[in-house]
Amino acid sequence: MPEKVHTKFGDAPEPLSRTQNEFGREPRTALIDRRDSTFLGPSKTNGIKWLSDGSPKLSQTPKPSRHEDTHQPAISCTASTKKATKEFRQQLKSSSVNGASSSGREASGVAHKLDVASRSINGAAQKLTSNGNRNLTQERPNLQHLRKVAAQLERVRKDLPIWAKKADIRWALRHNDVLLLNGETGSGKSTQVPQFLCTEPWSKKQMVKIKNQNSEEKVMPVGGMIAITQPRRVAAITLAHRVAREMGSPLIKGARGEVGYSVRFDTLVPTGAKIKFVTEGMLLQEMLHDPNLRKYSAVIVDEIHERSVDVDLLAGFLRQIIHGDKKGRGGIPLKLVVMSATLDLGGIEAFFAKPGSQPTYKPGNNHGKVLAAHLLDPEVDGALESDRSRRSADESSSWGGFSNSDDESNQLVSSTPQLKKSTSVSKNRPVLLSKVGSPQAHGDSSGTEMHYGVSENGVAVEYVRGRQHEVDIFYEVNPAPDYLHSMLQTILQLHVKEPLPGDILAFLTGQEEIETLQTQLEGYAENLVKALPKIKVMPLHGSLPAQAQQDVFEKVKEHFTRKIVLATNIAETSVTVTGVRFVVDCGKAKVKQYRPRLGMESLLAKPISRVSAIQRAGRAGREAKGKCFRVYTEQDYLQLDQDDLPEILRSDVIEAVLKMKARGVKDVLTFSLMDSPNILAMEKALLQLHIMGALDDRGELTDAGVKMASYPLPAAYGRVLIAAAELETDILLEVIDIISCLTTDSEIFLQPKSEEERDDIELGRHDISDRWGDLITLLNTMRKYAAENTDRIGWCRQRLVSIRAMKMALAIRKQLRQLCFQQKLLKSLPPPDPLPVESITPERVEYILKAFLKAFGTRTALLAPDGTYMTAVGRNPISIHPSSVLYRQRVEAIMFLDHVYTAKSYAKKFYN
Repeated sequence: MPEKVHTKFGDAPEPLSRTQNEFGREPRTALIDRRDSTFLGPSKTNGIKWLSDGSPKLSQTPKPSRHEDTHQPAISCTASTKKATKEFRQQLKSSSVNGASSSGREASGVAHKLDVASRSINGAAQKLTSNGNRNLTQERPNLQHLRKVAAQLERVRKDLPIWAKKADIRWALRHNDVLLLNGETGSGKSTQVPQFLCTEPWSKKQMVKIKNQNSEEKVMPVGGMIAITQPRRVAAITLAHRVAREMGSPLIKGARGEVGYSVRFDTLVPTGAKIKFVTEGMLLQEMLHDPNLRKYSAVIVDEIHERSVDVDLLAGFLRQIIHGDKKGRGGIPLKLVVMSATLDLGGIEAFFAKPGSQPTYKPGNNHGKVLAAHLLDPEVDGALESDRSRRSADESSSWGGFSNSDDESNQLVSSTPQLKKSTSVSKNRPVLLSKVGSPQAHGDSSGTEMHYGVSENGVAVEYVRGRQHEVDIFYEVNPAPDYLHSMLQTILQLHVKEPLPGDILAFLTGQEEIETLQTQLEGYAENLVKALPKIKVMPLHGSLPAQAQQDVFEKVKEHFTRKIVLATNIAETSVTVTGVRFVVDCGKAKVKQYRPRLGMESLLAKPISRVSAIQRAGRAGREAKGKCFRVYTEQDYLQLDQDDLPEILRSDVIEAVLKMKARGVKDVLTFSLMDSPNILAMEKALLQLHIMGALDDRGELTDAGVKMASYPLPAAYGRVLIAAAELETDILLEVIDIISCLTTDSEIFLQPKSEEERDDIELGRHDISDRWGDLITLLNTMRKYAAENTDRIGWCRQRLVSIRAMKMALAIRKQLRQLCFQQKLLKSLPPPDPLPVESITPERVEYILKAFLKAFGTRTALLAPDGTYMTAVGRNPISIHPSSVLYRQRVEAIMFLDHVYTAKSYAKKFYN
């Protein structure tokens, strides 16, 4: 392992140094002696045994019934599943007869196996119903068993730090419309807050009179459901299943339930649902059809510190609803809860405060002004020991950092290391902090506070200490010339030196790095001595199948095995990766960066912020004391920005402008956002939308613009669909096939790892590769994959095509066809697959090019005399990416959809 310097507190071991021996020749006796501490079943913390899904083992395992599943109804299973379940039942019966003589570890292991079998049945049930056909073997869920599980889980819920704040949270929202909840990592905010609120009197559906556009009064329902947003689809789905289990509610199609979720191209909301986990983009889509969100009584915005474009837009629209006239909701207010572990209390409180309560505050310039106090003050523990507000008596306002000037003295910025206290909390008790008075937390009435829980500015603030264990931080002594190699050394050394239990979570920038490191680790794993634990390497990024992502969050099932999770920043927040005790942080992440000179966005690897570094280190302390190894120096850490730059300030805002226009915003330049983009960037976005035909000469949304905003697609792809339907030759089905491949979470074509493999793949793909470029190649791929009716998996493997990506593309294709039919772009739906494949004529190819040029006319390049390409707009050099079918070929002109920057500028997804 590279030489490290330990800068942390507590009982720290000696600083680690590079080993002098060969890597595989470390002393082995200690590791052999430690095998008894390895994970052989569910873990046990504070006397509670935990199952693989993060829930506790029942104190008395209920007698298995014919319906073992707690999420899904009983289904017809395979013979192997039935046999395995029968064996587990017999083991359970045997362990109960033996009583105290049987090992607790063995009993836990049996319960764990039964839980795994139950999950496999769940997956089978979902598979049978995912195609929309009725499952004839589906029976009603065992509600009695679900309720019994929920009753057992409630004991664990009460042990969460946030449980002590239940009354305060409910009280605050009964008297205020906005609550800011600064809940530290591990406090339980994401799972418990929606459950606290769904039984409140104000959360029930109410029938009220609302005037329509013709001024006619109609009785309409308002409220009855609580939406909780998540920045990523994997978090939304995982949390929905967890909360459903805690509430004893089935989460299956066709059954009544209290919890559901909605993410792009995947929605499961049972009848009667009260809680709905959604991605931020999906809630924005709902706002287009219902600007007043009449379906919801409250919206919970989780992990707001990530500051994506969608969450900034949501904040602006929600502020409008909360402080508007409420006529569209029949006078019923919409409650809002804003949550994060690293919450910018001052800026967000000022943004959502009642208009006029802080005259000096102007929205649009929040970033960098006020940061959460617990990130600025390293000696925060003493201030948290009382039930007083974080605000001190001499502070005039929590937004005191704002003024009409940008004077540096008004900005609260810390230059000291923040992790010595922020990630070392080892106390499991909550600290009750309240800004408003309540039956359990009586604040004074100074400043903006009033008695009886009513805040003068309409915003209540609560703070909850997390259940975070101590984390030791290790830095590199010298800068690492190759951080990927340093991470490999660090991970392997941890595996050799550290005993089980203790899994490793490594943060990398993207899928390519993850796959590279995974290959290297698996190569070393084959040569490890038998005395060492086995290695199970598991990637975690947005391109993985949903089930593969879910598997990462469970405990490793193999005996004497360490799980090594290689993840992007998808693992920073919300969901705990079970079993992790060690974190290895590369200090970088890929972020979208708008490059005005090129007029396009690039995905660049950049240093993370200190807040992100804190979040990553905290992953090691979720379940026990842990260690974080940063593959960069402490000086590098001190030079990081304090907070992440909001995405809306570093990205192309064309999507944001289109959504604002579709939401009814007349003047997007003056719309109130927490951070407003540069006016020049907004004007360029307006111009681009006008060129696409989404806006008319007056800046009003056209019919094409309305349709573009309604698609769950980027604006440019929506415009291509509309253009395809407008052309003389009907090429809409071909364009749908291409866009379905372009919008999957991962690349369709897997890349060969050697020149020999490249030659084999070129031969295997000869029937789908097309001289017209990548887009027509994707069209050929989709057509021939859909026409394959014997062995689609073998077909994909022969051509090194992603099986998972093609399955997703096929599902997107089906939904886009249905959507275009509903909008009357398609006269009729095509017959089901498989269909014979006809070769595409050059004439139709040209029409496809015309459709894409409607949206990507500025992304063209011409061949220069020296053999390079120069963009038509900006005259910048650009190269064909090696993954393209046009790589190493010279064509007169190209159109491209994507742009990446590594050693030089590359264009991807071409049309010749």
